[in-house]
Amino acid sequence: MPPHSGSPSAPGPGGRSRSDSGFPAVAPDGSTGRWHRNLHRFISFAARTYYQVTVAGSPVPPRGPVLIVANHPNSLLDAALVSVAADRPVRFLAKAPLFEKRSIGWAVRGLGALPIYRREDAPELMGRNRATFEAVWNALGEGSAVGIFPEGLSHSAPSLAPLKTGSARIALGAMRFIDEPFPILPVGLTFRGGKERFRSEALLLIGKPIRWTDLARKARNGAEGGDEGIAVRELTERIHAGLSRVTVNLERWEDLPLVETAEAVHTAEFGRGHTQNPVRWLARMRRTAVALDEARERDAAGVAHLAEELESHARILDGLALDPRDLHTRPRASVAWRWTLMNLGFFGLAAPLALIGTLIFLLPWRIVGWAEPRFDLPDDRRATYKVLGGIVTLGLWVLLFAALIFYVWGWRFAVGSLIILPLLGLLTLRIRERWGDAAGDLRRFLVLKGRNDIRSRLLERQRELARQIRNLQAELG
Repeated sequence: MPPHSGSPSAPGPGGRSRSDSGFPAVAPDGSTGRWHRNLHRFISFAARTYYQVTVAGSPVPPRGPVLIVANHPNSLLDAALVSVAADRPVRFLAKAPLFEKRSIGWAVRGLGALPIYRREDAPELMGRNRATFEAVWNALGEGSAVGIFPEGLSHSAPSLAPLKTGSARIALGAMRFIDEPFPILPVGLTFRGGKERFRSEALLLIGKPIRWTDLARKARNGAEGGDEGIAVRELTERIHAGLSRVTVNLERWEDLPLVETAEAVHTAEFGRGHTQNPVRWLARMRRTAVALDEARERDAAGVAHLAEELESHARILDGLALDPRDLHTRPRASVAWRWTLMNLGFFGLAAPLALIGTLIFLLPWRIVGWAEPRFDLPDDRRATYKVLGGIVTLGLWVLLFAALIFYVWGWRFAVGSLIILPLLGLLTLRIRERWGDAAGDLRRFLVLKGRNDIRSRLLERQRELARQIRNLQAELG
């Protein structure tokens, strides 16, 4: 798709191409150059290291213009996660004050982000948004993927905040300069185990493209005045509906354990094959959350008692280190022998490496863990600053080790350590995680093997809870 003919690129300072708006122009792959591509790879790697990331849903087109809209629970790390989901460089729109922050401004600028001037930040600068919009339209015309968080701010609320109209205005405005409607993709960011916790699960669900061909046709034909405002509101509503389908949206955070338990119990008893498909899991979570809200609104009989029973069931299972699916497992000696043979060999070879890596990186790890609680950060910024703090602390630690090795053995060994030490740290992390998984498997086996009477009683109770959940769903229609 051709770029807007009124926005030619011209060499900027140092020979770097810039658009008429003054923002860096894009390369043929949609990035703003080698620095942008490399930083995209780095932040994607950092996000995958901090979280256990699962990407599911519709793939993002590998080339050509695309507008990605995502929920915003986690400050700057959300941009990193959207980049992981897109698997290509993405240019983001970010609030202007972020560009001036010493801690993260370099990353915002390096990602080729474009500033949005908000009324609550500096109302006198809002006129500059016109240049930003022109730069975004130019970037889309040249084939970039553009990312925007239409909620307008990162937050820790349990559901979507009201959406701003900027994403709709960008899409509709770009249609004056682009021949065909381009994909608008909603991306839902959902965290299991706490978004601020290291190695918690992050589900990145890419929804189906927003349908907006009818609105794009009106925009290309030059809708004005009231018609344009109606189109903006309609597209904003469609974007909100698309994001709602890829996020859970709870009434309050206190409901999360209850919704997770209800979903897990119902799936364990009535699910087909107890599927762990993340798309279906999120859909079930969303339906369960909606059912809970409706039950409260209708004051459905027994919902409070059912909630208490589910919470009690979850506490017992948690104390036994079990989940609802485990109650259907019958431990066998053959399974234990296979587990032993598979893990003994691996840990026999991996344990020395894990021990060395743990000893080397224990101190900087403790420093980051000690420092984080001492900063009074809101929940939506903790993970971002833990990642940045970890990068700085571990980077300095590796350089210190390399300097020591240079002093003792010379530059060749020092250069080698700059490569080996980060790899050793990653390998240690993977070994320790597998160690934890194996220990959990062993603990569950011993509990189920030695307390079959408890398993039977819990399974009977769980089946009754699942029947009550199904009856409540039928009652609510």
